Amino acid sequence: MSSLIYKPKIFDLSDLNERLKLDELVKKTPLINIHNQLDSQIYEYVKLSNPELVNNESELKNRFNSFLSSINIEQYGNWVFYPWNNNLIRTLPEKEFIEVRTIRNKFKITQEEQNRLKNKCVGIVGLSVGQSVSLAIAMERIAGSIRIADFDHLELGNMNRIRTGLHNIGVTKTIIVAREIAEIDPYIDVECFHEGVTEDNIDAFFDFNGKPIDLLIDECDSIDVKIALREKAKKTKTAVLMDTSDRGMLDIERFDLDADMDLFHGLVTSDDLERLKHAKTSEEKVDIVGKIINVDTMSDGLKNSMKEIGKTITTWPQLGADVMLGGAITAMMTRKVLLNKTKVSGRFFMDLDKMINDQV
Repeated sequence: MSSLIYKPKIFDLSDLNERLKLDELVKKTPLINIHNQLDSQIYEYVKLSNPELVNNESELKNRFNSFLSSINIEQYGNWVFYPWNNNLIRTLPEKEFIEVRTIRNKFKITQEEQNRLKNKCVGIVGLSVGQSVSLAIAMERIAGSIRIADFDHLELGNMNRIRTGLHNIGVTKTIIVAREIAEIDPYIDVECFHEGVTEDNIDAFFDFNGKPIDLLIDECDSIDVKIALREKAKKTKTAVLMDTSDRGMLDIERFDLDADMDLFHGLVTSDDLERLKHAKTSEEKVDIVGKIINVDTMSDGLKNSMKEIGKTITTWPQLGADVMLGGAITAMMTRKVLLNKTKVSGRFFMDLDKMINDQV
């Protein structure tokens, strides 16, 4: 099995050819793990379709039995095969599956909003905070398509903030995230850019096979890539979100509303950015990067850590709780932007140390 496989195989039981392919797969995969909980999914679908009967168990059972008698159970729903773990799982048909899986969104997300969101495509570059954002978006089904990019693979030192298992050490981060999304919802379309975003593929990342991204989430470490992403976002009028996982800092740049706005909220000049593009040493970059992230607004812990890079640590720290908080905040704002519920742009802080302290 290729280590780059991340898309599940979906077999539609209403199609004879698909049923034959499924039979062949089962025969050829002796260690396949079959999970069939379709009855419980159907029962849940019936219950959710009849909310007035939630406390009437006997009538619900009657409706459930009536539903079963109205379908050909052998040709109803789908089987989903995950090649990376040999799991074969039966699900409701796609439409009913999505309806049941998102039912607890209502009415915080209305059905009309859910229908709009399923046609949205979100691009995410960098998969530390980006992993948390990706999974939050998948769980809420804020988008029907997710495009992810990262060139790196998982190391043990990443696992203070990336939620995954030890078996994934050495696996490309895009693969880890794409597989997790597929195991939550096999009907979300995921495309991976395993080499990250580069000069050669940035156009394709923004518009892949005729499907442009509706919003960009920048969580990469490379300042050069950050600049290139924003320059492209200005040209394509694409909103950009970035969480820095320190003091809950979130940047919102609404190039979709104002393509003439300055990059990074004008914290750096065009001359600064030009110098940064041609900087050859890390020392040349520090001053300009400091303006972008604004050292004065850093937490004390991050300020102290920055002094230790290259001495006692190799890079800046990120904590798991901060990364998960950033993922949640970014996903929530993604939903608001995609649904046109906000026009806000700027830098914001969700600083729990300030909000919750002994002086409150």
